[in-house]
Amino acid sequence: MMTRTIYRIPACIVTVLMFSISLAGTKELSAQQAADLVLVGGRVITMDDGRPEGEAIAIQGTRVLAVGSVEYIRGFIGSDTEVVDVEGNFVMPGFIEGHAHYIGLGQSKMMLDLMPAGSWEEIVHQVQEATEVTPPGEWILGRGWHQSKWDTPPEGNVEGYPIHDAISAISPDHPVLLTHASGHMNFANEYAMRLAGIDGLNDDGVSEQTPEPEGGEILRNEDGSATGVFRETAQRLITRRLAADEASRSAAEQADYMRRAIQLAGEECLRNGITSFQDAGTTVEYVKILREFAARGELPVRLWVMIRDNNELMRGRLGSLKMIDFGDQFLTVRALKRSIDGALGPHGAWLLSPYEDLPNSSGLNTASVESVTETAQLAIENDFQMCVHAIGDRANREVLDIYERLFNENPSILPRRWRIEHAQHLHPEDIPRFAQLSVIASMQGVHCTSDAVFVPTRLGMRRSKEGAYVWQSLIQSGAVVTNGTDAPVESIDPIASFYASVTRELGDGVTFFPEEAMTREQALRSYTIDCAYAAFEESQKGSLVPGKLADIVVLSNDLLECSDDEIRDTKVEMTIVGGEIRYIRPDEESPDKE
Repeated sequence: MMTRTIYRIPACIVTVLMFSISLAGTKELSAQQAADLVLVGGRVITMDDGRPEGEAIAIQGTRVLAVGSVEYIRGFIGSDTEVVDVEGNFVMPGFIEGHAHYIGLGQSKMMLDLMPAGSWEEIVHQVQEATEVTPPGEWILGRGWHQSKWDTPPEGNVEGYPIHDAISAISPDHPVLLTHASGHMNFANEYAMRLAGIDGLNDDGVSEQTPEPEGGEILRNEDGSATGVFRETAQRLITRRLAADEASRSAAEQADYMRRAIQLAGEECLRNGITSFQDAGTTVEYVKILREFAARGELPVRLWVMIRDNNELMRGRLGSLKMIDFGDQFLTVRALKRSIDGALGPHGAWLLSPYEDLPNSSGLNTASVESVTETAQLAIENDFQMCVHAIGDRANREVLDIYERLFNENPSILPRRWRIEHAQHLHPEDIPRFAQLSVIASMQGVHCTSDAVFVPTRLGMRRSKEGAYVWQSLIQSGAVVTNGTDAPVESIDPIASFYASVTRELGDGVTFFPEEAMTREQALRSYTIDCAYAAFEESQKGSLVPGKLADIVVLSNDLLECSDDEIRDTKVEMTIVGGEIRYIRPDEESPDKE
């Protein structure tokens, strides 16, 4: 357990902390000189080339005051300074989650967690248990299922995906909606499909198949009936009915729900050492809500938000929505987000050539090139960053083409730092274009090892080797690569993503094209200073430099020196946001120390 001491003068005797920092070393300092908090007894990694590391760090207010030797930092200890001995632990800038969904993370904590399920039968059982405690007529929601990670395919499946019969049989009185782990597919039971009007009666009272929306697909049985699986944009056929039901709640209920989601997401972040969170797509309405929380000082971590809404709604309103460092630097809104394709797992990534395991499909283009270009033009006109979800090689090429065309038409001496979110599967010819265009590859290390079990099946070995999660190739070409988890698609755990980034090791010990792994230093940069750069925030965060925000995480293992196995065992001991200790690992979770 870490030792915390607040020095107060006068006093007779105090226990000497590590490195002989004691009351005898304190002195009366002016308010401008004295630290409020000092961390000693560990290795401080700053991510600053000028001073890469130190033995201790002093914090004053919300900012880093000094980093250096214990002797040097002793000079900042005053009568009211709190001194924490981190007992040999690893001190570094707080993790910056480079791409995830903040409200979605909080919401995922209020529904069934389907991620651990090893079979469809387990999920059916989870839903059955939920029906026993959920009032009839209320929605049962879950998230995290992935057919490629089950021990065996579900009985009576279509393309490996389940059909609704088993779930519908045990939930006749509840609408059920289960979101795929990728977020790019959902599953509905018969009740939910009926509410949404799927394959309903036409004006003549005759059953009629619901047409598929552009960029989406309703998966069907051989007889043409809906299986319950809705791919990409077809998900909206169900979710819009869910949204309508949720909108019928009272204002107080909706406010409580949002407050709970923000609180739960914040708790998850702090528990995992995350001090800043780059939110990958929030509606105009949710941006307003986040602003209210930031104004009241109620955001647990710092948010940098991409607005994701329709072009017409955003047009003319972006000026009023833009915020930089609002609410004591807890909320920045300065980017727009679109998705041009789906995900690889549910065969939604847009490819240059057909899928190996689904040769009649090259994936889905979920938003037209013209529509995405229009959004990008709005970004230029309003000085916003542009961020586009692109997973397949065709999707990435189309986005790079859009960016290059607009950059040529709208030259600027100022950096734009536009991004491609995920950039998972690239054609080799497009890898150097990221650096050439100064486009940031906003990637997620854990996606590689999570998806690797099915990537060669989807793409084949050649395409997998040449263009799947090519972090090192992008970095060597000069591109900036950032890191994250895409939570709630994956767990918000940055340690797991760091481990994936430096080992590319799967659960069975196999490594997925290890030549593309990051070095440990590169992986730390991708989660700190490079993430800050990708948000125009490197002058304020991402490294522990005097004057920057004191956003810090203390870890149980040295990520630069420990073994690979020890990386996986690393625990977050403490999370500090703006000089305030917001999380300490409970005593009962602390490992025994010699």
